[in-house]
Amino acid sequence: MTDHSVLVNLLVIFTVSIAVVFAFHKSRLPAIAGFLFSGALIGPHGLNLISDMDTVQVLAEIGVVLLLFTIGLEFSLAQLASMRRLMFLAAPLQVGGVLLIAWLGATLVGLSWRQGLFWGFLFSLSSTAVVLKALAERGDNDSIHGRATIGILVFQDLAVVPMMLLMPILASQSGGGSLAILLTLGKSILVIALVIAAAGYLVPKLLEHIVRSRSRELFLLTIIVLCLGIAWLTSLGGLSLALGAFIAGLVISESEYSHQAMAEVLPFRDSLQSLFFVSVGLLMDWRVLFEHPLPVGGLLVTVLLVKFASGAGAVLLAEVPLRSAVMVGIALAQVGEFSFLLAQQGKESGLLQRDSYQIFLAVSVLSMIAAPFLMQWSPNLARRVEAWQRLRHWLPSRTTAHVLHVEGKQIRMKDHVIIVGYGLNGKNLARVLGDTEISYVVLDLDGDIVSRKASHGVPVYYGDATNPNVLRQMKIEDAKVMVIAISDPFMTRRAVQVAKELNPKLQVVVRTRYLRELEGLHQLGADNVVPEEFETSIEIFALVLRTYKLPQEFVTQKSEQIRHEGYALLRRSGLPELAHHLRSGTLTDTEVETCRIDEDSPARGKTLTEISLRPRTGASVIAWTRGGVTQSNPSEQTRLLGGDIVVLLGTRRQIRQAMELLVSMGAE
Repeated sequence: MTDHSVLVNLLVIFTVSIAVVFAFHKSRLPAIAGFLFSGALIGPHGLNLISDMDTVQVLAEIGVVLLLFTIGLEFSLAQLASMRRLMFLAAPLQVGGVLLIAWLGATLVGLSWRQGLFWGFLFSLSSTAVVLKALAERGDNDSIHGRATIGILVFQDLAVVPMMLLMPILASQSGGGSLAILLTLGKSILVIALVIAAAGYLVPKLLEHIVRSRSRELFLLTIIVLCLGIAWLTSLGGLSLALGAFIAGLVISESEYSHQAMAEVLPFRDSLQSLFFVSVGLLMDWRVLFEHPLPVGGLLVTVLLVKFASGAGAVLLAEVPLRSAVMVGIALAQVGEFSFLLAQQGKESGLLQRDSYQIFLAVSVLSMIAAPFLMQWSPNLARRVEAWQRLRHWLPSRTTAHVLHVEGKQIRMKDHVIIVGYGLNGKNLARVLGDTEISYVVLDLDGDIVSRKASHGVPVYYGDATNPNVLRQMKIEDAKVMVIAISDPFMTRRAVQVAKELNPKLQVVVRTRYLRELEGLHQLGADNVVPEEFETSIEIFALVLRTYKLPQEFVTQKSEQIRHEGYALLRRSGLPELAHHLRSGTLTDTEVETCRIDEDSPARGKTLTEISLRPRTGASVIAWTRGGVTQSNPSEQTRLLGGDIVVLLGTRRQIRQAMELLVSMGAE
């Protein structure tokens, strides 16, 4: 008879997870905590609903492999090079700080240096899966603290390799074997180099032939084989499967097929990644909390504080702002999934006894459960710490001290533009302002960019736009416009608020990613908000129209029409009362549509009475926009001009007839 135990286990896991995560969602609790709780609930130390733990662990490990593969896809060698300050300064300091404190702590409690270093290995790693999911849910991947956190996480994942290679030395009671370990480490580095070189040469050609087949199934299978195959090859060199998967993703990220590969793998990654969180909860023996409450509680608090201090301190030394450093420290405060792999080896080699192993599991799982809650709370804590620092001046503020050029020149200008962020948007704006001889200054938190561009004469300064002292140095009280073109939503909101407090007359223009951020930014004082989501939609339909060979003049006209109407309605809130009725279903048979009166429209120059729109079609004009200003309930004597936008209310048939009347039949 066929054994369906695996299917039954998966059915139990996903069914319970759906119920628990849904309840957590309704309670506004993180989904990750829901998965961890689900595992603890159905595990052998809970309701004991899972009979085959080994199969679940294998599937969970595949989830971690796919996670690291997608991380590699999202990265590129250029991005890793741009993170060199974090990768080679902050990250080693963070890991080294935890190792040093763990070694000192082990010495104080009477453990050997080998055991102390091993515990340092376990606690120096943070959970890539937990942190990346939490960052993605908050939209913080591109923020300053998000990039810093990801850079350190990548270094930690790479650091797993030498840690695993050093395990035999720590487990050995003799002092020999160093030469053998060095040889193994050299072999591993050689394996990585050969895999990257071979894959970088063969993978693009292979994918090119696969893509020509126009078979989505074949492409998906190829991506999975490349991911698992490269991971397996690197494991032969003594490396972890997850690190091999990261290398595979990094190789494919350099090709033009990386985005499609990401789209194909995401569903598998998300489902198996959730299984990983459940599997971590399954390991938890809740009886340890009652048998050893003080060791578990004390060690948990110690781990959280030490990892917070090491993470925040390391990125502060890498010149990351204090607020972002606090958020990085909190994000790295939990124990990572690779620590479980090291703990398994330590248990097998005698470095961990059974009770110690269970205490480690309890601390690790509890830290993972706490991580999403702490990350939700981190912006408030960061804001309070920053405010307290400004009040007490207990930490030197580099962003204030180094905001000016080395020559010490004072900024003397008026009616100038302050550009926050020297990325693509900031760079293009600076070039146009320079061509039109409009004075401007640029603020950026990338020290390399500041040094490089300042040497070429660009008025760019290192500074935090959320710091009032920095903005005063930029003469914000005399500035006319401030353009915020950064990807950090938290910094953007704070910068708008601070800028408006310092200069209420300042015109603040904000670039944001999503339409949902518009209302909040306007409430904080932003005068104009440019959502990339809206601009992308315009570019998409413009490309579609060009594909159908429509005249460029017509495409440009339509783009400007949509842009004009859209921003006008966004600024005027788009008739919220009517929108409420439409959403609630009160006017289920009624629609709202806009119509532009062109210069050649037969309705131009006529009043609504002369057009007789309502008697002839049944549709009503409920609002009209002229010159970017929207007015509701126009009178029948309102005379329509070219460029006006009228808002029509009626059934679909009535609106269609009204638009035909305004566009082509108004002369009748």
